[in-house]
Amino acid sequence: MSERYWIETLGCPKNEVDSEKLEGTLLRDGMTLADSPESADLVVINTCAFIEDARKESIDTIYQLNNVRNDKSELVVTGCLAERYGSTLKEALGDDVNSVLGFGVPVSLSQKPTAPDFDLLNLPRPTPSSPWGYVKVAEGCDRICGFCSIPSFRGPQRSRSIDSILSEVESMELSEVVLVAQDLASYGKDQKQKAGMIHLYQEVSKAVEWVRLLYLYPSSLSETLIEAIGSSSVPYFDLSLQHVSHSLLRRMRRWGDADKFSEIIKRIRMLNDKATFRTNFIVGYPGETENDHDALLRFVEENRIDWCGFFAFSREEGTYAYSLEGQIEQSLVNERLIELSELQDSITSAKRDSLIGEDIEVLVDEVGTGRSFREAPEIDGVIRIPKHLHTGQFATVRVVEAVGTDLVAIQPQTS
Repeated sequence: MSERYWIETLGCPKNEVDSEKLEGTLLRDGMTLADSPESADLVVINTCAFIEDARKESIDTIYQLNNVRNDKSELVVTGCLAERYGSTLKEALGDDVNSVLGFGVPVSLSQKPTAPDFDLLNLPRPTPSSPWGYVKVAEGCDRICGFCSIPSFRGPQRSRSIDSILSEVESMELSEVVLVAQDLASYGKDQKQKAGMIHLYQEVSKAVEWVRLLYLYPSSLSETLIEAIGSSSVPYFDLSLQHVSHSLLRRMRRWGDADKFSEIIKRIRMLNDKATFRTNFIVGYPGETENDHDALLRFVEENRIDWCGFFAFSREEGTYAYSLEGQIEQSLVNERLIELSELQDSITSAKRDSLIGEDIEVLVDEVGTGRSFREAPEIDGVIRIPKHLHTGQFATVRVVEAVGTDLVAIQPQTS
């Protein structure tokens, strides 16, 4: 009987890609997927270390799986927490884990030496179980955002070749590909490719019916890329804004302000009035004033973005913001989060209600569940659809109800 593995993945879609790459190597080594962590010979935890809450979840998961795994199994910790804290983490965890491995070391049973040429970006992946999938096109980031620790352990941006990306996309045989990177719109700049992202987008669009882009830094959005996305079958814009106050964004070491962001959104909507937007904002960054908060509320109200996430500032050691004056009391941060979330909930609800009665195209993710171009997988709402529709097919349905962020749809009667 072959040895069995279990991989627990925490964090963002980029981590999900890494876990699939690790799974591909374990399958290639002759291992099989276990039914549970209790029955696995190798338990791998792919951790997140972006903010304090993510680190706590990672540590809690390590102890939880250590308690349930069988006595003869090996427990390996990899991912961002392992890369960021390395030997310090191994020392803190002690005998609870067998190995703490960074990104440059292959994961296997009884891992011995490192493999310096091991590259997660270009490893094979297992056959996907769903009709959509993430494809990571670059690793690392060249930006110096004041709140972000990722460049310190993920390193500078390293873009993959277009050929390697296309090869992976074609091997997965998906109906939708979601391209991800820490700074997606800057893809290819480290290779001095002036048209890197638009070229990649055009090439992937030839191979897959739906292509979605996540994490677009607004200053890197070219007119050509905006037009290409806006005129595609997935006019979905995931813009990394973080705030709208000019002065606060400078303290974040970020570009832009409310006027610049509003102009980008207006320009896109003039190109395609059905374009859908997602963004995230940091609340409580050091120095955030009531005026800054009010400016963010106005921006959200006026621009009526489809999907917004609001996150409390996390004070990360080693970042520019860690030692900034003007740290905000948590109670005030919580008040601001509630106010923004309530406003956004009303906007999202109205957006979903406005679709009732419309005929829309959906991709069937699984029996009874689909998505239109308006919903990115795993982070936005879904559409409840008739159960006879087959996974992986595109179908036209009519929206008849909105339930929170989700929609309910039926197949329209044909005459």
